Amino acid sequence: IAERLDAAAGSFLATRAEVAHRAALAARFPRAEVNDLGGTVYLPPTPEPAPTGRGTILVVTAGTSDLPVAEEAAVTARAFGNTVARLTDVGVAGIHRILTQTDELRRAAVIIVVAGMEGALPSVVGGLVPVPVIAVPTSVGYGASFGGVAALLGMLNSCAAGVTVVNIDNGFGAAAAASRINHS
Repeated sequence: IAERLDAAAGSFLATRAEVAHRAALAARFPRAEVNDLGGTVYLPPTPEPAPTGRGTILVVTAGTSDLPVAEEAAVTARAFGNTVARLTDVGVAGIHRILTQTDELRRAAVIIVVAGMEGALPSVVGGLVPVPVIAVPTSVGYGASFGGVAALLGMLNSCAAGVTVVNIDNGFGAAAAASRINHS
Protein backbone atom coordinates (compact mmCIF):
# COMPACT_ATOMS: atom_id res chain seq x y z
CA ILE A 1 0.00 0.00 0.00
CA ALA A 2 2.77 2.44 0.96
CA GLU A 3 4.62 1.83 -2.30
CA ARG A 4 1.46 2.53 -4.31
CA LEU A 5 0.76 5.71 -2.36
CA ASP A 6 4.36 6.84 -2.79
CA ALA A 7 4.20 6.14 -6.54
CA ALA A 8 0.88 7.93 -6.96
CA ALA A 9 1.24 10.87 -4.59
CA GLY A 10 4.89 10.95 -3.54
CA SER A 11 3.93 10.63 0.12
CA PHE A 12 1.96 8.58 2.62
CA LEU A 13 0.84 8.56 6.23
CA ALA A 14 0.47 5.38 8.27
CA THR A 15 -1.25 5.58 11.65
CA ARG A 16 -1.60 2.98 14.39
CA ALA A 17 1.39 1.21 12.87
CA GLU A 18 2.79 -1.63 14.95
CA VAL A 19 6.51 -1.65 15.81
CA ALA A 20 7.31 -4.21 13.08
CA HIS A 21 5.39 -2.20 10.47
CA ARG A 22 7.16 1.01 11.45
CA ALA A 23 10.53 -0.72 11.17
CA ALA A 24 9.68 -2.22 7.78
CA LEU A 25 8.46 1.13 6.42
CA ALA A 26 11.53 2.93 7.75
CA ALA A 27 13.80 0.36 6.08
CA ARG A 28 11.96 0.61 2.76
CA PHE A 29 11.58 4.42 2.84
CA PRO A 30 14.72 5.90 4.47
CA ARG A 31 13.39 9.47 4.41
CA ALA A 32 10.16 8.48 6.19
CA GLU A 33 9.61 10.09 9.57
CA VAL A 34 8.81 7.49 12.21
CA ASN A 35 7.06 8.67 15.36
CA ASP A 36 7.22 5.74 17.75
CA LEU A 37 5.26 7.51 20.47
CA GLY A 38 2.36 8.29 18.12
CA GLY A 39 2.63 5.04 16.16
CA THR A 40 2.90 6.91 12.85
CA VAL A 41 5.07 6.80 9.77
CA TYR A 42 4.94 9.86 7.51
CA LEU A 43 6.69 10.12 4.17
CA PRO A 44 6.42 13.80 3.26
CA PRO A 45 6.40 14.83 -0.38
CA THR A 46 9.67 16.10 -1.84
CA PRO A 47 9.91 19.00 -1.64
CA GLU A 48 7.45 19.36 1.21
CA PRO A 49 5.11 22.23 0.38
CA ALA A 50 4.58 25.08 2.80
CA PRO A 51 1.55 24.64 5.06
CA THR A 52 -1.65 25.87 3.44
CA GLY A 53 -3.90 26.26 6.47
CA ARG A 54 -4.87 29.76 7.56
CA GLY A 55 -3.31 29.38 11.01
CA THR A 56 -1.75 27.03 13.51
CA ILE A 57 -3.35 23.89 14.89
CA LEU A 58 -2.35 23.63 18.54
CA VAL A 59 -2.32 20.14 20.05
CA VAL A 60 -2.69 20.27 23.84
CA THR A 61 -2.36 17.41 26.32
CA ALA A 62 -3.57 17.19 29.89
CA GLY A 63 -0.83 14.75 30.90
CA THR A 64 2.09 12.83 29.49
CA SER A 65 -0.05 9.68 29.26
CA ASP A 66 -2.05 11.46 26.54
CA LEU A 67 1.01 11.96 24.32
CA PRO A 68 0.55 8.91 22.03
CA VAL A 69 -2.87 10.12 20.88
CA ALA A 70 -1.65 13.72 20.69
CA GLU A 71 1.32 12.74 18.53
CA GLU A 72 -0.98 10.85 16.16
CA ALA A 73 -3.04 14.04 15.87
CA ALA A 74 -0.02 16.32 15.41
CA VAL A 75 1.62 14.20 12.71
CA THR A 76 -1.69 13.79 10.89
CA ALA A 77 -2.41 17.53 10.98
CA ARG A 78 1.03 18.25 9.53
CA ALA A 79 0.55 15.63 6.82
CA PHE A 80 -2.70 17.38 5.90
CA GLY A 81 -0.83 20.64 5.24
CA ASN A 82 -1.04 22.52 8.52
CA THR A 83 1.36 24.30 10.80
CA VAL A 84 1.28 22.43 14.11
CA ALA A 85 2.37 23.42 17.61
CA ARG A 86 2.27 21.39 20.80
CA LEU A 87 1.53 22.25 24.41
CA THR A 88 1.96 19.28 26.75
CA ASP A 89 1.23 18.32 30.34
CA VAL A 90 -1.03 21.28 31.18
CA GLY A 91 -3.94 19.43 32.79
CA VAL A 92 -6.37 20.77 35.36
CA ALA A 93 -4.66 18.97 38.26
CA GLY A 94 -2.26 21.94 38.14
CA ILE A 95 -4.58 24.60 36.69
CA HIS A 96 -1.80 27.22 36.73
CA ARG A 97 -0.08 25.27 33.93
CA ILE A 98 -2.84 25.99 31.40
CA LEU A 99 -3.66 29.48 32.67
CA THR A 100 -0.07 30.63 32.05
CA GLN A 101 -0.44 29.52 28.40
CA THR A 102 -3.52 31.64 27.57
CA ASP A 103 -1.68 33.81 25.02
CA GLU A 104 -0.43 30.76 23.12
CA LEU A 105 -3.90 29.21 23.19
CA ARG A 106 -5.43 32.39 21.76
CA ARG A 107 -2.92 32.52 18.89
CA ALA A 108 -4.11 29.17 17.51
CA ALA A 109 -6.68 28.87 14.72
CA VAL A 110 -7.94 25.50 15.99
CA ILE A 111 -7.09 23.60 19.17
CA ILE A 112 -7.08 19.84 19.68
CA VAL A 113 -7.23 18.99 23.39
CA VAL A 114 -6.31 15.43 24.37
CA ALA A 115 -7.23 14.29 27.88
CA GLY A 116 -8.08 11.17 29.83
CA MET A 117 -9.31 10.69 33.42
CA GLU A 118 -12.40 12.95 33.81
CA GLY A 119 -11.72 14.90 30.59
CA ALA A 120 -12.03 18.39 32.10
CA LEU A 121 -9.32 20.19 30.13
CA PRO A 122 -11.30 20.80 26.90
CA SER A 123 -13.97 22.68 28.86
CA VAL A 124 -11.35 24.87 30.51
CA VAL A 125 -9.65 25.59 27.17
CA GLY A 126 -13.03 26.20 25.52
CA GLY A 127 -13.76 28.83 28.14
CA LEU A 128 -10.47 30.61 27.49
CA VAL A 129 -10.45 30.86 23.69
CA PRO A 130 -12.72 32.08 20.87
CA VAL A 131 -11.64 29.36 18.40
CA PRO A 132 -12.91 25.82 17.75
CA VAL A 133 -11.77 23.21 20.27
CA ILE A 134 -11.75 19.55 19.29
CA ALA A 135 -11.74 17.31 22.35
CA VAL A 136 -10.17 13.86 22.24
CA PRO A 137 -10.85 11.59 25.20
CA THR A 138 -8.14 9.03 25.86
CA SER A 139 -8.41 5.59 27.32
CA VAL A 140 -5.81 6.34 29.99
CA GLY A 141 -6.77 6.68 33.61
CA TYR A 142 -7.65 4.48 36.51
CA GLY A 143 -10.48 3.96 38.94
CA ALA A 144 -13.76 4.91 37.30
CA SER A 145 -12.33 6.14 33.99
CA PHE A 146 -13.82 3.11 32.21
CA GLY A 147 -11.30 3.07 29.38
CA GLY A 148 -12.03 6.64 28.34
CA VAL A 149 -15.81 6.59 28.68
CA ALA A 150 -15.72 8.92 31.70
CA ALA A 151 -13.63 11.45 29.74
CA LEU A 152 -15.88 11.07 26.68
CA LEU A 153 -19.03 11.75 28.70
CA GLY A 154 -17.43 14.70 30.47
CA MET A 155 -16.41 16.23 27.14
CA LEU A 156 -19.80 15.61 25.55
CA ASN A 157 -21.40 17.46 28.47
CA SER A 158 -19.07 20.46 28.27
CA CYS A 159 -20.82 23.77 28.82
CA ALA A 160 -18.07 25.67 26.98
CA ALA A 161 -19.25 26.87 23.56
CA GLY A 162 -17.32 25.64 20.53
CA VAL A 163 -16.13 22.31 21.95
CA THR A 164 -16.59 19.35 19.60
CA VAL A 165 -15.78 15.79 20.63
CA VAL A 166 -14.38 12.85 18.66
CA ASN A 167 -14.24 9.25 19.81
CA ILE A 168 -11.87 7.77 22.38
CA ASP A 169 -8.21 7.80 21.26
CA ASN A 170 -9.16 9.24 17.83
CA GLY A 171 -6.21 11.55 17.21
CA PHE A 172 -6.49 10.99 13.46
CA GLY A 173 -10.16 12.03 13.40
CA ALA A 174 -9.46 15.12 15.48
CA ALA A 175 -6.67 16.16 13.11
CA ALA A 176 -8.84 15.57 10.04
CA ALA A 177 -11.58 17.79 11.48
CA ALA A 178 -9.11 20.45 12.62
CA SER A 179 -7.50 20.48 9.18
CA ARG A 180 -10.83 21.03 7.45
CA ILE A 181 -11.60 23.90 9.80
CA ASN A 182 -8.13 25.39 9.31
CA HIS A 183 -8.45 25.18 5.52
CA SER A 184 -11.97 26.64 5.31
